[in-house]
Amino acid sequence: MSAPILATKLYIPPPRVGMVARLRLIERLTAVLTPGCKLALISAPAGFGKSTLVSEWLAAVKIPIAWLSLDERDGDPAQFITYLVEALQKVTPGIGGSLQAALQSPQPLPIENILTLLINEISLIEGDFLIVLDDYHWVDSPPVDQALAFLIDHQPPQMHLVITTREDPNLPLARLRARRHCIELRAADLRFSASETAEFLNRIMKLSLSEREINALETRTEGWIAGLQMAALSMQGQADTASFIKSFTGSHRFVLDYLMEEVLNRQPPAVQSFLLRTSILDRLCGPLCGAVLGASPALGQETLEYLERANLFIVSLDQERRWYRYHHLFSDLLRQRLGQPQELAEDHLRASVWYEANHDLAEAFQHALAAGDFVRAAHLTEAAWQGMERNFQTTAWLGWVKKLPPEAVRSHPWLCVHIGWAYSDIGELEPSETHLQYAERALAEAAESQDFQAIPTNIALIRAGNAQIEGNLPETVRYAKLALQLIPKGELLIRSQAAITLGFTQWAVGEVEASLQAMLTWMDEMQQLGNQMYVIASAFVVADMQGILGHLGEAEKALQQTLQKAAALGPEAEVVTAHHHLGLAMLAHERGDDAERDLRLQKAAELGPHTTLIDWQYRWGLARARLKESAGEWDAALQALDEARQGYIKNPIPILQPIESRKARIHLKQGRVDQAQAWARERGLSVTDPVNYLCEYEVLTLVRVRLAEGSLQGVGGLLERLLALAETQKRTGSLIEILLTQALVYQAQGSPPQASLALERALTLAEPESYLRIFIDEGQALRALIEKLPRSRDYPLKSYADWLLVAFASSAAAPKSTAARQKYNTAEPLSERELEVLKLLRSELSGPEMAAHLVVSLNTLRTHTKNIFNKLGVTNRRAAVRRAEELELF
Repeated sequence: MSAPILATKLYIPPPRVGMVARLRLIERLTAVLTPGCKLALISAPAGFGKSTLVSEWLAAVKIPIAWLSLDERDGDPAQFITYLVEALQKVTPGIGGSLQAALQSPQPLPIENILTLLINEISLIEGDFLIVLDDYHWVDSPPVDQALAFLIDHQPPQMHLVITTREDPNLPLARLRARRHCIELRAADLRFSASETAEFLNRIMKLSLSEREINALETRTEGWIAGLQMAALSMQGQADTASFIKSFTGSHRFVLDYLMEEVLNRQPPAVQSFLLRTSILDRLCGPLCGAVLGASPALGQETLEYLERANLFIVSLDQERRWYRYHHLFSDLLRQRLGQPQELAEDHLRASVWYEANHDLAEAFQHALAAGDFVRAAHLTEAAWQGMERNFQTTAWLGWVKKLPPEAVRSHPWLCVHIGWAYSDIGELEPSETHLQYAERALAEAAESQDFQAIPTNIALIRAGNAQIEGNLPETVRYAKLALQLIPKGELLIRSQAAITLGFTQWAVGEVEASLQAMLTWMDEMQQLGNQMYVIASAFVVADMQGILGHLGEAEKALQQTLQKAAALGPEAEVVTAHHHLGLAMLAHERGDDAERDLRLQKAAELGPHTTLIDWQYRWGLARARLKESAGEWDAALQALDEARQGYIKNPIPILQPIESRKARIHLKQGRVDQAQAWARERGLSVTDPVNYLCEYEVLTLVRVRLAEGSLQGVGGLLERLLALAETQKRTGSLIEILLTQALVYQAQGSPPQASLALERALTLAEPESYLRIFIDEGQALRALIEKLPRSRDYPLKSYADWLLVAFASSAAAPKSTAARQKYNTAEPLSERELEVLKLLRSELSGPEMAAHLVVSLNTLRTHTKNIFNKLGVTNRRAAVRRAEELELF
């Protein structure tokens, strides 16, 4: 499970009863709500009443408020944004909800990308609202500073930000001042005036001091509110207040030390013990304090309420008075007076046990570390693995691991296995193997236990995955088979993982049909186990395989059905469907359906930043490169390929189109033959090399280099070997590309009849699935070959060839529609998607029902319908059906 949100960080502290009213400051704070003002910065040392002032002000503010109390753990940008989103949901429920998955991904997006999405959502909030970041000084993190600066630079006008801090944050304050975008309250503003000091000491603290005594104390403290408060507490019950005030001198640090001793020593021993021992906690509640003290929850709650009544620097965090914290400065001083760490170990251990029982493993882990109990910390890390790994929090989990001493890790076989998994998940194979070896050593030294029975299986399975990532197929097969031999009875998940690992090896050698069957079996088994997320996430791989086999319709069907399933499961499932929409976009692009392509791309772009699947940036870059290449934007295509390479994370899916070979093809289209030749030399390929599936794309790229050079010796035999392998393995998608390449080679060799035969065969395979871009992107050389095909009406490929030629004529780079098969006989042909809509128009389905059937929005359906009416020259549904029947479009 994902790390729980600490709700008390989001509570607005209620205003204190009986405090000095600070109307002059509240009036200044209110100026942050004026148009053009972005930020109110309240910056002063500890004890100047920053949070108290804001709490008093907010009690009178009549606009929505998002409050976030910060601590040192919020220096992680992902956690900072996670809590910021949670705070904003107090203003607008549901805002930013889909950002959580992206933040938890093992390879998260750049923070600016995530912030851009969040700002776009914030801009839709109606009416002014406030975001308060309390105690920002705890965030010692340049990345968070940069994120906040980006948010301020681009914040919508209805958003107003308030920051309280002990020190100036690393933000562009000079620029904000120059543009009058901020107001600032500092120590000189916050200090109590003489009249406020008098009101506080005499009315609130009931000390009955003379004007002279008040002025003297105000001078000694310089209006420092915490100092005045502690001085007042120390003077309560003092007979000689004048002598006390006279001796009240020195720097803040020493005065504060003195006052803390005076305040602390005046408390009963039991209260002193409570204060000191519970100061190890960042937040306090009755049951937790009771657990730390080895006392009852009731005693803990009673003491907290006493501390609040006594004004002993305790702050309520919720309206129910359940959760509290100590004033940060008071907490610091209490901790300074604690004993040696070993003397506090028992209290930390009790806190750890309490947090574990209350399902907060993160806090339990931190207290186990503080106690020096690394065995317990290791066990907690082990216990957290499954939930965090399933929610793609591998990187965060490894952060826990790195806090443990190596000897604590190496003595826990399962923990070492999990670490091996974690490093494998993020593509770091060397530390993965290192920890697998640690696991084997620890297992050899451990007593036999049923708990360790599955460890050898897991080790073999991880090694199979690591070998697969490295492209070492023999080792992959060896370890996967070993895992299958070692699997304990009833371990269906591990068995399925081993089987699909073997299935992926078949993909890598070109046996895609067998790999597809393994993938479908995997999905069935995950369905049986109730793991719907695995089923949904696997569908895009199934579509990839169907595409390789030339089954574009089946690929589209698999993706659309999965999108329907994800929609039924809700937002948590839909967040992993960016790949599916991207797959549909690229299928539409191949078929020339630009409207459908653009709609799917837009949806993919919306979901992509939130997906938890690690290869999104890589796939998105490859897709953009393909689209830019089709549009003839060569430089942009090359840039997209570079971005894809930067986003690649090692994983088991085989790389079928290496980026450098794709760049070589683009260089050829640019006329930069020398660049493509340099790639070929560096790659070291030869036309006499044995062929294999993983090198197929590179070999075909080499053929294109030879075409550009006019050096075709041996190329024909190479293509025949590729063709024979693809035929044997029934990879129709590969066959089409090999055949059209073969046609171009024959044409270059002066063999038009053979060129036509190869082209006709490619067209025959492609026509049932409506392939388009694979031909159009080859350019004018292929167009010339298609134009030479027979033109007679009884020629079986005439309709398809005419359709392609219309697309060529529309634009050699990017045809504007699916183009026109002659049989449609329309002024502008209908796209494949429009034909689907047309068939539904003939049915009795309503508009919403048709949209649901097509897995599109109602607006998208209306766009398709409008296009159909325009192309058929009609104005309504009935006329469209009648016209389509006349044209035999059904």
